[in-house]
Amino acid sequence: MAWCPVWVAVCVTRRTREAGTKKWRTITIYAVTSLAAHQATPAEIAAWIRGHWSIETLHHVRDVTSGEDASQVRTGNGPRVMATFRNLVIGILKLTGHDNIASAQRHHSRDATRTITTLDISPT
Repeated sequence: MAWCPVWVAVCVTRRTREAGTKKWRTITIYAVTSLAAHQATPAEIAAWIRGHWSIETLHHVRDVTSGEDASQVRTGNGPRVMATFRNLVIGILKLTGHDNIASAQRHHSRDATRTITTLDISPT
């Protein structure tokens, strides 16, 4: 294993509160980069970390709501195709105003015509 020098190490501590509760939670994360201190400002590093968490949020929704990690599709292009379908569903539901993806999926699964209405497709 080759050694990659670490030039900047960052400790980020944030406080979050779950919706509907008064309980606060403190989360600490650590990040390292091989960039020298003069190559990236603290604001740029913070933006990269926030960008990473937005990707992690999508992965969390795909796994928790769609059970992606439990999927048995593992060969060829199958995993990529299924991830694309999951992203498409999440994107459509968010664009049509649904904040809770799991709830929206349950709502649509109870009546197939709801999907047609959401997509603004005429059934004839």
